Amino acid sequence: MEIRFCNSPAETKAMDTEQLRSNFLVEELMQANKLTLVYSHYDRIIVGGTKPVSKSVVLQNEDELKADFFLQRRELGIINVGGNGTVTVDGQKYSLNKLECLYVGRGSKKVSLNSSSKKEPAVFYLLSAPAHKEYPTTKYTKEQAVPVNLGSVETSNKRTIYKYIHDDGIQSCQLVMGLTVLDPGSVWNSVPPHTHTRRTEVYFYFDLPEEQRLFHMMGEPQQTRHIIMKNHDAVISPPWSGHYGCGTSNYGFIWGMAGENKQFTDMDATPVVTLK
Repeated sequence: MEIRFCNSPAETKAMDTEQLRSNFLVEELMQANKLTLVYSHYDRIIVGGTKPVSKSVVLQNEDELKADFFLQRRELGIINVGGNGTVTVDGQKYSLNKLECLYVGRGSKKVSLNSSSKKEPAVFYLLSAPAHKEYPTTKYTKEQAVPVNLGSVETSNKRTIYKYIHDDGIQSCQLVMGLTVLDPGSVWNSVPPHTHTRRTEVYFYFDLPEEQRLFHMMGEPQQTRHIIMKNHDAVISPPWSGHYGCGTSNYGFIWGMAGENKQFTDMDATPVVTLK
């Protein structure tokens, strides 16, 4: 598990492209039969991913956690963006098809991930945060997530939001998680931009064609920077940073947050006309 420490706005202002990428971009998450994990000291979130092709992938304990097992003091959200798969939690199997979500509560000792087909393997994205109490392991389909339509064709950001782990959905300690799918012809996400200094957010981009790219905007609203991303990349957004992007094609992205509160609408707007 890779460990990343925090960066202040002041030092981020001076970073070049490679420094920005090494501190905030998470690449090569979805490797065959291997679980990749990045521990960020921003709200102590853990970003992970795997593509089980020919064998089961197990969530192993990590030395950095100083725990008896991975979820001894943590909770976990899993969303599948690939072929059909299953997640087994302490002997209980949960089928997880594309765009379905599983919340795994604190205290769960054994978690394994599998694909239903080698030809069309599941692609599991994971996000974990510290937890102070136990909530039950719960599965949600995208239909249960009460889709919300936002944006318009005129502003190139017509999109559908699916909220899975939040106050009115799957209950958690501090994890908030869902996804957004942009309509064909729409490329801008999370507009109008915003920050929320009470929590860290991570974006994971999927269904972006291999030959296309995503320009993810970050930084303080008057000190913006960009990171160019490809399919299945993730990016860590510090509490002080904006987070929005524009692709050369439509795409989907998973958003996940942890921190001071769980209010999905807790945002400090930064209107487009104020950005620099």
